[in-house]
Amino acid sequence: MGRSVPRGLYAITDATLTSPEQLIEAVALAIQGGTMMIQYRNKSGDESQRQWEAQDLVNLCRPLGVPLIINDDIKLAHMVRAHGVHLGKDDPHITEARAALGPNAIIGVSCYNDIECAVAAEKAGADYVAFGSFFPSSTKPKAVHAEVSLLCEAKKRLTIPVVAIGGITSDNGASLIEAGADLLAVINGVFGQSDIRAAAEQIARLFENR
Repeated sequence: MGRSVPRGLYAITDATLTSPEQLIEAVALAIQGGTMMIQYRNKSGDESQRQWEAQDLVNLCRPLGVPLIINDDIKLAHMVRAHGVHLGKDDPHITEARAALGPNAIIGVSCYNDIECAVAAEKAGADYVAFGSFFPSSTKPKAVHAEVSLLCEAKKRLTIPVVAIGGITSDNGASLIEAGADLLAVINGVFGQSDIRAAAEQIARLFENR
């Protein structure tokens, strides 16, 4: 699959929204709804649980051509042969992730509301950068706020894909795409909904004709 980052909905799992028994079915529904990339994010599970959940997700996503990204954990990403890893401000550097995961891994970096962080990340070899929170987020209520204008500036200064995150729904996501977001990263707006497939479909549809 290589390092190609698709455009569209980027759905992120959350252990508080989806039980271990529901995880695979929930992600499958999100993909059926048009999700283009999945991130496995589990801050609460023990190591063995995280490993088998991540492996099951890789086994689901790989045949479908959907990249499976691991949040924070380079070791886990390498262990299950995930498509890549997403790094935050307190995680190892991009060069360490690249050395561990190889030249074909997708490496994403959270840059919050910091355009200079994004410029540095691209120079260091990141494949995409994420900005946010653009709207109030139930997942991270204390997250740094980012202005929509940041996406416009990012598109002028960067050549890699730009991800928007934070409180995104089908009602507010269009403005972020119009400002330059290549992907909308969504947690509660997909996995916190009673009909996951329909929720994913509504957000994925925002990219049509844009």
